[in-house]
Amino acid sequence: MSDTGIGTLPRGLGPAVQIVADNWWMLLIRGIIAIVFGIAAFAWPGLTLLSLTLLWGAYAVVDGIFALWAGITGRGAAGGMRWWLAIVGVIGVLAGILAFAAPGAVMAALLLYIGIWAIIVGAMEIWGAFWLRREIEGELWLALTGVLTVIFGAIMVFEPTAAALGLVWLIGGFAIVIGVTLIGLAFRLRRFHS
Repeated sequence: MSDTGIGTLPRGLGPAVQIVADNWWMLLIRGIIAIVFGIAAFAWPGLTLLSLTLLWGAYAVVDGIFALWAGITGRGAAGGMRWWLAIVGVIGVLAGILAFAAPGAVMAALLLYIGIWAIIVGAMEIWGAFWLRREIEGELWLALTGVLTVIFGAIMVFEPTAAALGLVWLIGGFAIVIGVTLIGLAFRLRRFHS
């Protein structure tokens, strides 16, 4: 153990660890909030999906405003691209407003978009596996990945409610795992609190 003047720390740890250790309770609170969010995702999946849609809507509005501003002021764009940035900005703002005005429609459209994307990507992976079979072994794994991606996409397109529920449960499970990890880290850092 070495004394750095700001408390007793294990060898090799310095002031940065002490700062985090002194605020260990913030990690604890973040962990608790993540677990509560995860439990809420399992208890109220429709509300969670609505929240995600509204969060995406807020992102689209902010991103659209920045793109529109860059298009109008010319910041970050060459002369001929300004109009393109302005159009992208307007579309982003309108899409975000639509997410707040009709979240159900936007949610369905997002799930449809993800499903179509997955079907196309999966088909390309299957096609790529057939081409790769001449060059490498194990291309069956790429084909299997493609088949699973196509199945996922088909579920998103033809059974969007079930797919949305699965997505919310995945997010909820992830939040709980992250919350437990943050709480564990908070209590570990608490030992170094001066």
